[in-house]
Amino acid sequence: MWYDPYIQSDQFWVLTLVLFVVVLFRYAIIAGLFHLIFYAFQPKRFQHRKIFKGQFKVLQLKKEMLWSALTSFLFGLAGAVMILMTREGHTKIYEDPNAYPLWWIPLSFLFAAFLHETYYYWLHRWMHRPKVYRAIHKVHHDSHYTSPWTSFSFHPLESLLQSIVIPALVFIVPMYSWTVVCLLVFMTITSAINHSNVELYPKGFHKHWLGKWLIGATHHSLHHTQYRFNFGLYFTFWDKLMHTESAKYEPDFEKHTALRKNA
Repeated sequence: MWYDPYIQSDQFWVLTLVLFVVVLFRYAIIAGLFHLIFYAFQPKRFQHRKIFKGQFKVLQLKKEMLWSALTSFLFGLAGAVMILMTREGHTKIYEDPNAYPLWWIPLSFLFAAFLHETYYYWLHRWMHRPKVYRAIHKVHHDSHYTSPWTSFSFHPLESLLQSIVIPALVFIVPMYSWTVVCLLVFMTITSAINHSNVELYPKGFHKHWLGKWLIGATHHSLHHTQYRFNFGLYFTFWDKLMHTESAKYEPDFEKHTALRKNA
């Protein structure tokens, strides 16, 4: 049996360190690519889609990277707990894709994303209570104008609150192991999209049957400037249902996706 109580602690911290490197690398690659494309290689090409036209201060980017490194460690810690609990048979993660019907793989992804969205929406609203905001959430909002590097820039307590949701989900929702990996990658990519300060979705996407339910840079940037609106993570449905979607979203989206100059 792989489990040995005398080396469990060593295994745990080695696994945490490995996952920290994996999470940090994933964050750096995705945020770095967004930064290179939108701000280094092709800044003029996307200028008309930028929400905030100014330049980010170097100090802001340094702070975001430092907070994000700490967040990556805490995400790695949560991942190590999840893996060790899985090895002990305490979670519902499964390795054989045929253990459940194949249609359950995409459905479980959507169900887990829905639960994650629900948890985050209400957590996010709670973190905007004045005392909680000042103690925890202000670190993230110090990036008044966001960048791709803002995506993991959280106070450690907020990182912990965010890190527990997926490990908690796999205790109750059967999920194929690679579905969990895809959900984590999806989380990182969408966070980079939402914080990129560049609206990537096409013109009219906010009224499309799918697009109207997806959060992008315009939607989330309004949260960073208005504070009282647009609390969602991946999707807009809770904001729509609870009437917390900003009235500026549609006109701002149309403005940021207007035709390019000389098009």
